[in-house]
Amino acid sequence: MTTTDAPVRLLLADDHPVVRAGLRAVLETEPDFTIAADVPTAEAAVDLAGRLEVDVVLMDLQFGGRMLGVQATAEITARPGAPRVLVLTTYDSDADILAAIEAGATGYLLKDAPPEELAAAVRTAAAGKSALAPTIALRLMDRMRTPATALSRRETEVLQLVADGLSNAKISKQLFLSQATVKSHLVHIYAKLGVDSRTSAVAAATARGLIRR
Repeated sequence: MTTTDAPVRLLLADDHPVVRAGLRAVLETEPDFTIAADVPTAEAAVDLAGRLEVDVVLMDLQFGGRMLGVQATAEITARPGAPRVLVLTTYDSDADILAAIEAGATGYLLKDAPPEELAAAVRTAAAGKSALAPTIALRLMDRMRTPATALSRRETEVLQLVADGLSNAKISKQLFLSQATVKSHLVHIYAKLGVDSRTSAVAAATARGLIRR
């Protein structure tokens, strides 16, 4: 953990070199931040987060390698004395937000956030407090206000795979569920969204920002 006098040590994880360079340029202007390293893969983020003295990991969700940001977040935060993970992504669907928070992310910010908001989120995360973009916080509050119609994490995950074009059999295999369970989730999804087909469910969920386009 950081002290009041020590700089916040950051690890940047994003597979786009231009994004990493931009983040480094923005964050290095803050006198209380130090960039410990920047890496292009989730695997490298997991490795360095365990070997370097890091306070906050800025984590993208999508990488070109096998491991995704959510998996890396879960591995990093599972360790004793782990650094905080602040997700920084272009994705604002419920599917992505819920997965990241469940994996242990302290904060969730979108890449179009202004520099001052990013810096504030880093400091908040370093202090061990929740650092959610205002739009993300509102989305989560809306879910809490209407729990009867909000899709569960698993339902959202199933529907995202439907949107990705997977059959029930492939969803069953990927999520280690029986096909009967997948069908049951779809029945609940249809009821909550007020639809009667896979296509309508995907369209409705996409329009509401529940799943990624």
